[in-house]
Amino acid sequence: MDINEPNHHQSPQNAILTQNANKAERKQQRLSERKFKLRWVLAISCLPLFGIYTAFGIAPQTITTNIATSMVLEEVALPALEQALDKDANLTEKFWYKDYVRRDDTLQSVLARLNIRSRDALEFIRTDSVASEIARSIIPGRQVKAETDADGNLFHFEYQVSTDTFLTVSKTDDGYTAKQDDRVLEVRPVLKSAKITSSLFGATDAANIPDNIAIQLADIFESEINFHTDLRRGDHFNVIYEGSYDQGELIKVGEVLAAEFVNDGKVYHAVGFRDSNNQMQYYTPEGKSTHKSFLRSPLEFSRVSSGFSVARFHPVLQRMRAHKGVDFAAPTGTRIKASADAVVDFVGQKGGYGNVIILKHANGVSTLYGHLSRFAPELRRGSKITQGQMIGFVGMSGVATGPHLHYEFLINGQHQDPMKVALPKTNIIQGSNKAKFEAISSQMTAQLRLLGTSNIAALE
Repeated sequence: MDINEPNHHQSPQNAILTQNANKAERKQQRLSERKFKLRWVLAISCLPLFGIYTAFGIAPQTITTNIATSMVLEEVALPALEQALDKDANLTEKFWYKDYVRRDDTLQSVLARLNIRSRDALEFIRTDSVASEIARSIIPGRQVKAETDADGNLFHFEYQVSTDTFLTVSKTDDGYTAKQDDRVLEVRPVLKSAKITSSLFGATDAANIPDNIAIQLADIFESEINFHTDLRRGDHFNVIYEGSYDQGELIKVGEVLAAEFVNDGKVYHAVGFRDSNNQMQYYTPEGKSTHKSFLRSPLEFSRVSSGFSVARFHPVLQRMRAHKGVDFAAPTGTRIKASADAVVDFVGQKGGYGNVIILKHANGVSTLYGHLSRFAPELRRGSKITQGQMIGFVGMSGVATGPHLHYEFLINGQHQDPMKVALPKTNIIQGSNKAKFEAISSQMTAQLRLLGTSNIAALE
């Protein structure tokens, strides 16, 4: 018989007592269960406090357990967007176009590339006395900018007439206006590094260094480095040069201020310093000139196609004879530089040399430049020439099988090998300029050192 089932053989009074006892027992059981649950709730609620206490006892960045994570994707309905622009305000989307004049450009092709298609704008640029200057001075490399809308309506146009002069065309309520704008450029140094992988120009192109700076580097170090034969893969250099900026944009580059060139493990330094004539000259950090009194090569870049020899088989005459100079292979029209300060001793035609120039230098030295295609304008006998000045252009006049420069170097009438003869250096900085140079040298050397360290860190 179930303990909870009433006993039908009991008296009514006993039955009532039994039921009351059962109710009290069940009430006590429910109370015990409630207390048990309350203890668990209290225990669970204390767990975060124990976690905080434990966390203070664990070292930072210590991984205590792998926490399982899961990704939850939920679609969120976006509200409908209304047109942000007020149609009544007549606002139009505008676009800026920037480009540079190309070699085969015309005014029409430049304007078309800038999305200028408005008849009014095109007519104004062609006919206005100021704006029409653009058509007369389309020069490759010059910068052009325009602000237009999608339909080709012009709002603003800029053309770089010269380094620091811009011609601007602007739209007004009454039509278009044009003016020339002379701007004051901000000049500040540009610091660059590059590594030789194939050639000097290849390295400067990869580092976004202008060709003008590459040519200057070759001129600065040509007394120490033969850029035709001495460059090695892995050579590198740091250079600081002048940059002229308009509103934060580089417009032109100037002269090299300082440079460091590492060639085949040997380090060369050069610091620029302006002389009394405001001409930039280059010296070592100690003040010794980097330039010898003669350039090793009268061409910027070329290759030696035939060296100095006491006996060489002549490709045209088909016999052995002395070759008393050096031949530099180069395309027709390549510029030729005077290897040192001189006076023109001869300019004209001379036998197998074809068009030839002979320069007379100090201390009994003379140089000869043969097979030229043409001479520099106004070059005359007796003209004074400075080192590096352009005197003529490569050709193949006279007895020649192809375009090249024949170059001879004579001391007191005796031929010397131009690639091996000892070239004396010029004097060091002295006197009142010494303190000024030392201050510039200290600053430039520190910047080159910092640039070199940063470059090495970047490579590593």
